[in-house]
Amino acid sequence: MSTVTATKTKTYDLAYIAIFAVLIAICSWISIPMTVPFTLQTFGVFMAVGVLGGKRGSLAVLVYILLGAIGVPVFAGFSGGLGILLNNTGGYIIGFLFSALVMWAMESLWGKKPVIQILSMVVGLIVCYAMGTIWFMVVYTRTSGAVGLGTVLGWCVIPFIIPDLVKIALAFVLSRRVRKLVPMQ
Repeated sequence: MSTVTATKTKTYDLAYIAIFAVLIAICSWISIPMTVPFTLQTFGVFMAVGVLGGKRGSLAVLVYILLGAIGVPVFAGFSGGLGILLNNTGGYIIGFLFSALVMWAMESLWGKKPVIQILSMVVGLIVCYAMGTIWFMVVYTRTSGAVGLGTVLGWCVIPFIIPDLVKIALAFVLSRRVRKLVPMQ
């Protein structure tokens, strides 16, 4: 690969990573009002990895989290700052990165076959739920008192399972279509 081609490839990579970090931010601002309102952040994470692949998708998620950590209002409700990450639900945001990394690992091990992509999104979601739930329990217990696993699952996971499965289905279909339109080097 020539120096010009390598530079062009890196430039495209940086642009795609930035675009998908912004997409995740936009998805975090979209709140669907339900009994328990939910955002489209996980959809953005699944799209980033689905379209860009594991490495670039994971980097897009990392950029999104770092932007939020330094105070750029990219999180739900146009919020940002380290305080958001350190609060009860910050573990779910950190969990997005681990979701992306799990998806990347599965893609690296077993390829991009449709069944693997869907499975990697589901496993990534489970990892996000696990990290976020543990984080929530630790922070909540430290700040408000003991809380049971069943209670936290009822607050933070169970209401989101069906919407998140719908987001996985949409991200799977859309990422396959978008990937055909996006010139990847």
